[in-house]
Amino acid sequence: MSERKDAASIGDDSDGYTVGYGRPPTHSRFRPGQSGNPAGRRKGVRNLSTDVKRALKVPVKVNEGGRTRAISTQEGALMVLREKALKGDARALDRLLELARLFNNDAGEIGPGQVLSADDQAILAAYAAEAVTAAKPPTTTKSPGDATPNPAAALDTKAAE
Repeated sequence: MSERKDAASIGDDSDGYTVGYGRPPTHSRFRPGQSGNPAGRRKGVRNLSTDVKRALKVPVKVNEGGRTRAISTQEGALMVLREKALKGDARALDRLLELARLFNNDAGEIGPGQVLSADDQAILAAYAAEAVTAAKPPTTTKSPGDATPNPAAALDTKAAE
């Protein structure tokens, strides 16, 4: 007959290590520095979004008023766009205004609102009250003393019930 190993020693490695799910035998483990997927994605590979952000952060040197200073590529591109828009380039002006619309909406930069006169406030209050009453559905209430003008219609409604 064939030899059988003990049930206790089936999952054991030579040093008392239990082999099982997620615990491979020591002789078949990956060596240090060896990957299980050597042809897979390398560590540190960036996507396009990360590359664009890094490219826009790279400093460039700009001459302003005889002085050289370093600014980000993003800021330099915006300065060029602004200069083209100021010189009359319609496309640059459109793009600059679109960027201003998208990103220039901080509430802190907007000054205090205008103070309305008493007349203006009264007009706005009357309009708000009118809008509220227009939004409510009309309610029809019948008092018990109301006589039905058409008795045949009253019979039709009772028959429908």
